[in-house]
Amino acid sequence: MKSLNASEIRQQFIQFFESKGHKHLPSSPLIPYNDPTVLLTTAGMLQFKPIMFGTEKPVYSRATTHQKCFRTTDLENVGFSPRHHTFFEMLGNFSFGDYYKAEVIPWAWEFLTDVLGLPKEKLHVTVYESDDEAYDIWHQKVGIPAERMYRLGDDTNFWAAGDTGPCGPCSEIYFDLGPTMDKNGVTLHPGHDDDNRYLEVWNLVFMEFDRQPDGSLKSLPAKNIDTGMGLERIASVLQGKSSNYDTDLIQSIIAKVKPMVPEEGLQHERYTVALQVIADHSRAAVMLIGDGVQPGNEGRGYVLRRIIRRAVRFGQMIGITDNFLYALIPTILELYTIYPELAQKQSIIHETILTEEERFRKTLHRGTKRLDDVLADLKAQGVKVVPGPAAFELYDTYGFPLELTLEIAQEQGFDVDHAAYKVAMQEQVERARSAARSNLDLGAGVVGFEPTAFLGYTATQSDAEVLAVLETNVPHLRRVVLKATPFYAESGGQVSDHGALFAGAHRYEVVDVQKVGEVVVHVVQGEDWQALEQASQVNAIVEATLREETMKHHSVTHLLHQALKDVLGEQVAQAGSAVNHAQTRFDFNLNRPMTAEEILRVEELVNTQIMKNLPVKTEVMSIDEARESGAVAMFGEKYGEKVRVVSMGAYSAEFCGGTHVPATGTIGSFKIIAEEALAAGVRRVIGVAGRQAYIYSSQNEQLLRTLSQELKIPFEQIPERVSKLQQTLKAQEKAIKALKSEMALQQVASLATQFQAQGELHYLAAQIDVPDMDALKQVAENLKGYKPQAVVVLGAEMDGKVGLVAAVSKGVSTHLKAGEIIKQLSPLVGAKGGGKPEFAQAGGGDKPEGLPQLSSALVALLPSGTPA
Repeated sequence: MKSLNASEIRQQFIQFFESKGHKHLPSSPLIPYNDPTVLLTTAGMLQFKPIMFGTEKPVYSRATTHQKCFRTTDLENVGFSPRHHTFFEMLGNFSFGDYYKAEVIPWAWEFLTDVLGLPKEKLHVTVYESDDEAYDIWHQKVGIPAERMYRLGDDTNFWAAGDTGPCGPCSEIYFDLGPTMDKNGVTLHPGHDDDNRYLEVWNLVFMEFDRQPDGSLKSLPAKNIDTGMGLERIASVLQGKSSNYDTDLIQSIIAKVKPMVPEEGLQHERYTVALQVIADHSRAAVMLIGDGVQPGNEGRGYVLRRIIRRAVRFGQMIGITDNFLYALIPTILELYTIYPELAQKQSIIHETILTEEERFRKTLHRGTKRLDDVLADLKAQGVKVVPGPAAFELYDTYGFPLELTLEIAQEQGFDVDHAAYKVAMQEQVERARSAARSNLDLGAGVVGFEPTAFLGYTATQSDAEVLAVLETNVPHLRRVVLKATPFYAESGGQVSDHGALFAGAHRYEVVDVQKVGEVVVHVVQGEDWQALEQASQVNAIVEATLREETMKHHSVTHLLHQALKDVLGEQVAQAGSAVNHAQTRFDFNLNRPMTAEEILRVEELVNTQIMKNLPVKTEVMSIDEARESGAVAMFGEKYGEKVRVVSMGAYSAEFCGGTHVPATGTIGSFKIIAEEALAAGVRRVIGVAGRQAYIYSSQNEQLLRTLSQELKIPFEQIPERVSKLQQTLKAQEKAIKALKSEMALQQVASLATQFQAQGELHYLAAQIDVPDMDALKQVAENLKGYKPQAVVVLGAEMDGKVGLVAAVSKGVSTHLKAGEIIKQLSPLVGAKGGGKPEFAQAGGGDKPEGLPQLSSALVALLPSGTPA
């Protein structure tokens, strides 16, 4: 058995299948292209789903890949289990209607035994229980004895994309790790749920069926092969390791973490687990950011934020108190030179991880304080279980993993309601899924059609042959498939065209156009469907004005992208875009707001290129030629062997399938109307061009005219006059506030006469008139000084909201705390707050009618005895 590092295994796998006539295709990004059914790329076959589903024709009949994959299932097991990872690589070979079982099974055996040198006697295989063909090939052609073969059922050896669609039997290859791995000394078999001994290293899927809604299996027109071998797993076998975390892919990162751990951390019971969590999550974070993901509160951003925070928490657990994840980036990049996009985005990756780590350390402090408050409240109520929603709030808002909440809670004698926590977590998952789920199942029934020819680069109107009119789950909408269309389907950030289909005298509004693979689906609105369903041909007409304005905004987006690079630096990379007839929205990486000067400079550069009236040219070339030419590939796009490059003079060149103006002068002009934060390390620019830029400028000019007339000054003096007015207003507000505070303090002597006594204790509760909470606090502190043992509670209505303060003398606060008083009285006025033993406050109250009840409520809280 050869001893190979992961890079050598990856290389030998690709070379082997290239020698078998396979085209080596690059890994697709972790952000799936045009696939709303999955959050992240989870398998090697994902980029080939349209081919497998029959909605797209393959360019090659054989392919091989090393695919970046990411899975979030069982995240809490990552670091604890020897095989669980978030990021991993899947080696795969694929056939699209070419070879089948008779070829792929012997090739798998040849690669494992001849190329990698695995001992034949240690390899076991499973086949689907009724798959005699695969069984016979393994047994008779390859020569595996029957005692090392196992027939298993649907749960383990039948692969399916979902409840319906492509599926088929599979054959899994296992490596025997030896009898020392038998669980409790009992030898089980490969594929058994409780087995530890047999490690699955490769799965060969024979995709030959299409599962119908009634559960029946229909043969596919072409039989496909989809295989997957985890690089980390096969590396552990070849390197003689019992855990994936002991391979060179992970140990190189762990070696960088170990010197950061202080002496006391080395003794922590979870020291090894923490190192494994940090190594896995830091590697995964680099990969996600490299493919354009930024930390956020939902979707992919939420996944990234969660793994960074989990890594930081485990680092803190073993004593690493300083920011450290960013220091692992160079090591990870050295491990993955196979993905050059990582080195290109090193500065972005560094800034993103460091910023998120710094923010979480601050959040961690706030979260700990929040948990302390929760536990204090529960203790006061005599409850010993942290409610699930409270635990989830700590996770969702403060990034506390459940185990952290549980650990801190257990230290103080509390448990956590795991079941209710899972319910809260599932509710959030369902909310995310619902947000991503389309109301229309656009792909249903769109199988077997030829790719739709797009006529829209040169035409906005054409007669088109109708291939299908399909229903939707919305009565007034239908899906129409045409042989050719002038309608642009939403992609590349550009919205779809709108317009109409005419079947004779009947008009059907086109409200959306989407691609399912290479098939364009027109979503049309109407009522009388008979004419459309019977039509063999329709007249397709795009709304020309909307298209023209959309083209202007798309073309100006290319200029904007280059201008941002010119002003902010070449490290600027697109992180998303949306183009329609009314505006362009461009997202890019930057860890600070743009300055006003930078915004003006970008505008100036874009408008300069517009005034030059640069020719806009399109050229179709190979992807390698396009990259060599320096053309910029767009975020989140999928590219084939041939790509369309749009260039604007010598200023801009980008991969793009969208529609554009013939020359930049057609755009007219460009204005940036907003620059804002989108997420950590991501900014958004919103701009307008063409007619919208004219409207925007005209509206602003009219606004200035109105201000000029109202202020009775010329345009150019408006900023100075407004500044002076603001200064005057602030000075007046300050004077009014000071006067109100002075008037409030004048109430102190009068209020002091209202103290009541209970033994040596003197108390006062009253409603007063003050301008703000500072004045309320000042009056209370003054009143407290009138008596040696005083309790003062004051309430006031300010700007429509009620505030409360409680001030308690030091000698009294040992047995009657201001914070407890506020906690008990604030519900009377609908306020919330807290504080220390000697002073506390609550604000935001919406029940001023509760103010008169403060005195009687305070008396009820005083030590037992009759007031004097």
